[in-house]
Amino acid sequence: MQLSFNRFAKAIARFTGRPVSFGLAMLIIALWLVTGPVFGFSDTWQLVINTGTTVVTFLMVFLIQNTQMRDTEAMQIKLDELIRATEAASNALLDLEELDEATLDRYRETYEVLARKSRSGGPE
Repeated sequence: MQLSFNRFAKAIARFTGRPVSFGLAMLIIALWLVTGPVFGFSDTWQLVINTGTTVVTFLMVFLIQNTQMRDTEAMQIKLDELIRATEAASNALLDLEELDEATLDRYRETYEVLARKSRSGGPE
């Protein structure tokens, strides 16, 4: 099921990210607007677009989260490989995203000091 969902999420993300999807959304809105006078701009007429956009937004949140999670995981693996393959890099930075906030803050402070020294021309 996981594999099927991932394929589905990837296909929907690709489709919805294309100009044709935006055009389709604009067409739906235009059709809805044109039908306003036919339905007398009734509450039901307004409810149709409100319900439709709410449902689509709700589902897209999960698809976007899935896509971002996969992209972030892939990027982390690539960064880990670059750290591992770079002789001068510290392998302690592998899986850094798994550490607690206090440890991350200590690493960040260390690298901020290194960056300031580098910008000021001081020794690293």
